[in-house]
Amino acid sequence: MVSSALVHLIDDDEGVRQSLAFSLATAGLAVRIYESGTAFLDALATLQPGCIVSDVRMPGIDGLELQRRLNELEVNLPVIIMTGHGDVSLAVEAMKAGAIDFIEKPFDDEVLLTAIRIALDRYNKTEHQKAELAEIQNKLCALSARERQVLDGLLAGLPNKTIAYDLNLSPRTVEVHRANVMTKMGASSLSNLIRMAIVANVLPGS
Repeated sequence: MVSSALVHLIDDDEGVRQSLAFSLATAGLAVRIYESGTAFLDALATLQPGCIVSDVRMPGIDGLELQRRLNELEVNLPVIIMTGHGDVSLAVEAMKAGAIDFIEKPFDDEVLLTAIRIALDRYNKTEHQKAELAEIQNKLCALSARERQVLDGLLAGLPNKTIAYDLNLSPRTVEVHRANVMTKMGASSLSNLIRMAIVANVLPGS
């Protein structure tokens, strides 16, 4: 779970906001509350990582419309929708639009806490994957044109001699380029190199 993650709690009912905020804080979670979807969108410039817990039925921008706005703005925080009686259909629509879960009121605090922990863990994993992808892409960009050709040959499963023949190089030169590729990519083995290629979606045929 992200240690600095915030739970962004959105509900137009002040009593509900305060009660849930107290329960979440008691469980050790940092919480920021908003009285409406509009108030949350107005605070996007100072948005901290975490997850969003929003009531589905609110004046102005409801939970469904909020999810749509977040999609348009490419805000990728996981969203949990809270529903009242008869609002499940709205929650389903919000999930179709990208919300990851919904819980029906009244609910036990532990149900909400479990949903939030899952959402934060998912966010943490997603952010880690993004960071890993960016790192691999930077390493690929640091390869010379010839090293990239050798890398393509390795990823295609070709032996050094075949790569050398295809590139009109000596096998020894290919060995040098291969060593440079492994070093620049920070790969400890060919299988490690292939895993990086899969993450970056540069494996031949991918």
